[in-house]
Amino acid sequence: MTDAIRTTQYGHLLPNIVHFGRLLRGLGIPVTPAQMLDFVAALEIVDLRRREDVQESARAIFVSRHEHLALFDEAFALFWRARPTAHLPPIDLGKLLKKQPGVQEQYRLISRSAAESQSRSDDDEPFVDKLFTATDREVLRHKDFARMSDYELAQVKAFMQTLPWQPPLRRTHRRRPDGRGDQLDLRRTFRHNLRYGGEALHLAQRQRTVKRRRLVVLCDISGSMDRYARVLLQFLYGLSRSLDQVEAFVFSTRLTRITRHLHRRSIDEAVEQAAQSVHDWAGGTRIGEALHAFNFEWGRRVLGQGAVVMIISDGWDRGDPAQLNAEMERLHRSCHRLIWLNPLLGSPTYQPLTRGIQAALPHVDDFLPVHNLVSLEQLAEVLAGKAETGRRFR
Repeated sequence: MTDAIRTTQYGHLLPNIVHFGRLLRGLGIPVTPAQMLDFVAALEIVDLRRREDVQESARAIFVSRHEHLALFDEAFALFWRARPTAHLPPIDLGKLLKKQPGVQEQYRLISRSAAESQSRSDDDEPFVDKLFTATDREVLRHKDFARMSDYELAQVKAFMQTLPWQPPLRRTHRRRPDGRGDQLDLRRTFRHNLRYGGEALHLAQRQRTVKRRRLVVLCDISGSMDRYARVLLQFLYGLSRSLDQVEAFVFSTRLTRITRHLHRRSIDEAVEQAAQSVHDWAGGTRIGEALHAFNFEWGRRVLGQGAVVMIISDGWDRGDPAQLNAEMERLHRSCHRLIWLNPLLGSPTYQPLTRGIQAALPHVDDFLPVHNLVSLEQLAEVLAGKAETGRRFR
């Protein structure tokens, strides 16, 4: 270490660096122990008398997302401002918390007076105390997407990408060698028995191969679904990243295919491009017309070989109920399984009374909620056959 760092070891610079890292984590900026060590190493190189150099070094090490830049700069300015005492006096972080919604629900800010700070040892509890316990995570799992803060939605986004999606299997027409197969493989039997002069001493068998069924998702992005739309697009992105065969469509007054947008490497870029490609976002709802467009323009291309279709909508429809009934009947005949996901179904007082829902339910195999993380976990188990199906209406 340089003389400057060696001297500050007997002061409070290094403990305050640790507290600063905890502050950043408390504000939603991810900071790892390796980054903390890199920052200490950087302080051996930069001139500690030049505040700008120290801030630029910290920014380069701790900030990895553009949206965290402004928050980091303000946190740095507040934390490292000149103070009359060596320890940390109370810091007013109100402005920072306003810039990061939802942090108040996940973290507690412990303010100390200057006198308390002087009497506190280095091993005492830091002034930012993380309270994201197992109980908090359980609360987040059951919280409705429409009532989540931006910070909570960021946590949900990461969780969605870890869900184990396993659609049901289907038997293909292709066959592979299998000693316990159900069909005799004559070609392999003759070839293997040539060594015995053609005597059929060894019988080769084969079995049909299995493959995951394709998932086709049609998501309602009308005005009544606007509270859930972007979260559900992140859900579609997670499906597309986990499975090979996923076709995604959104609809309001017309149908738009967004499958190729969801193949982007970044989830934020994928969701943004998908949203920009839609020209009727938060508009009216004509489910029957959207399903008509899907059945006649895309049905033959994406519903082959028994696909599983999921419709995500609250059922509020301004179109003709008779058309919706006819298109739902046609769609149900063309797919292996038809699942309707309704975010309103998570409410204990919900009743399927809208004319759109009443026209669609006779053709639905499973009617499931999709309003929080628990409902997504249940959907994954239903698709994998590990849990009972949802409400059945036929």
